[in-house]
Amino acid sequence: MSASLSSFFDFATTDSLLQRDFVQSALLACGLLGLLGGVLGPMVVSRQMSFAVHGSSELSFTGAAAALLLGVSVNVGGIVGSVVAALIFGLLGNRLRERDSVIGVVMAFGLGLATLFIALYGRTGTGFALLTGQVVSIQSSGLTMVVVTTVVVLVGMAIIYRPLLFASTDPVVAEARGVPMRLLSVVFAVLLGAAVAQGVQIIGALLVISLMITPAAAASRVSANPTVVLILSVVFAELAALGGVVLSLAPGLPVSVFITTIAFVIYVVCRVLGHRRIRGRGRSSTEPEPQVVAAH
Repeated sequence: MSASLSSFFDFATTDSLLQRDFVQSALLACGLLGLLGGVLGPMVVSRQMSFAVHGSSELSFTGAAAALLLGVSVNVGGIVGSVVAALIFGLLGNRLRERDSVIGVVMAFGLGLATLFIALYGRTGTGFALLTGQVVSIQSSGLTMVVVTTVVVLVGMAIIYRPLLFASTDPVVAEARGVPMRLLSVVFAVLLGAAVAQGVQIIGALLVISLMITPAAAASRVSANPTVVLILSVVFAELAALGGVVLSLAPGLPVSVFITTIAFVIYVVCRVLGHRRIRGRGRSSTEPEPQVVAAH
């Protein structure tokens, strides 16, 4: 037991590995993914699109599996699969009541295709890597794709942020004032799909939601201010992403284990703090007003 615990806190091993190029590439990739998750997450949460993130990640896996079979870039295949899924979700599932059913139908079909592609490819270990991520083996081409995707998504979000925030917080009034609801939905879905595709390459299709949803959900528990939520979401996502890589080095365990654990702990702490804040506000609102005694 003591030997296994000491491996988690072997600072010499961690420091040595931090000097390696592949670890520095992993840190950069996870840092960029944390930035993407932190920026996109608040909108995902406010627009109730958590299931869409899961669906996009699964269909990114489908695109990557197809790329394996065809012998082309897995990264490009993942992006194509995720963006196509996002377009379908944005066009067919714009209304909340029909979004989940559309995502469920498309995702089930996509996963069936992914299973077929992996079976035809014949190397199930490679397919498993697409589900669990491969951040420590990211290549320079993959890192370049992450950088390009980050720039594109951040520029896109800077352009549509204000009308998208308006459409997300008060859709009825926004539509009445002529805000292009469907166009915003499709553009945001494409940006989200591109970011999710990179998340699949880094931490895997099964765990991408830990950076795209959990930090923003945690931030929304402690503040209702959109700017504060955005900043906290980025901070929480970076803590989970970078902290997960660093903590995984000495014991040699999968990065995704630590990323999801850190993100979950942050969410639990923020949920407790948010609950106390609401209770404190409720108590203050029910306190009797001070009595004013008139002097005679």
